[in-house]
Amino acid sequence: MSKNSILYILLGFIITLTACNNSSALGKNTMVVKGQIEGLRKGTIYLQKIKDSVLINIDSLTVDGIPNFEFKQEINTPEVYFLYLNKEDNDSLNDRILFFGEKGEIVINTLLNTFESSAKVTGSKNQVLLQEYRSISRKFDEQNLNYVKGYLNAIQTKLDDAVIDSIQTGLDNLIKRRYLYALNFASNNGDNVIAPYIALTEVYDANIKLLDTVVSKLSEEVKASKYGKELLNFIAERKQDEE
Repeated sequence: MSKNSILYILLGFIITLTACNNSSALGKNTMVVKGQIEGLRKGTIYLQKIKDSVLINIDSLTVDGIPNFEFKQEINTPEVYFLYLNKEDNDSLNDRILFFGEKGEIVINTLLNTFESSAKVTGSKNQVLLQEYRSISRKFDEQNLNYVKGYLNAIQTKLDDAVIDSIQTGLDNLIKRRYLYALNFASNNGDNVIAPYIALTEVYDANIKLLDTVVSKLSEEVKASKYGKELLNFIAERKQDEE
């Protein structure tokens, strides 16, 4: 075998090894968001997230004929992202999908006319838990709406005060049950980033002792996550303000 042949083999081996290493490095902290919007022929899709309390665009893709999309984003910890569709129809309603992003492949398939409500998101464990939480939360919303309608109707029709008080009591109990559900859900899922996220977005004004209980159930990895750190800082600030 000639020296040149040996050299080419070595170069090929080095290139292959480098490519494998780069591929592994890319995959380690990369989130791939891909999917299809059935019915979409033209528009712009944005990948968004909240930074410093502001919703920002971090990537975009123009669709012209083919309704498929794919985004790649480096991500260190599970975090809520948004898929926003600008259909160029001057209607901002029903155009944004909230989902829990994390390392790996996230697949989002949906329909143009019911962009948000028809969305099917797979590939994220925290997304599965978020959907589970939301399914119960929607039931609380329905009950709350019924109580509010009943309360307003009772006032308008001038029903007995005892009836109005009964409706108000039912509404107050519903709020308590909703808080307890959110706190228990967060506590029971302390190994997942959904736990501090629920605490921060659903029961941030709960009693500090209850929030401390949630924190006590968090794994060290979750405490070190984006929402874990935010929850710890939030509790510390509340304790300082209440001194």
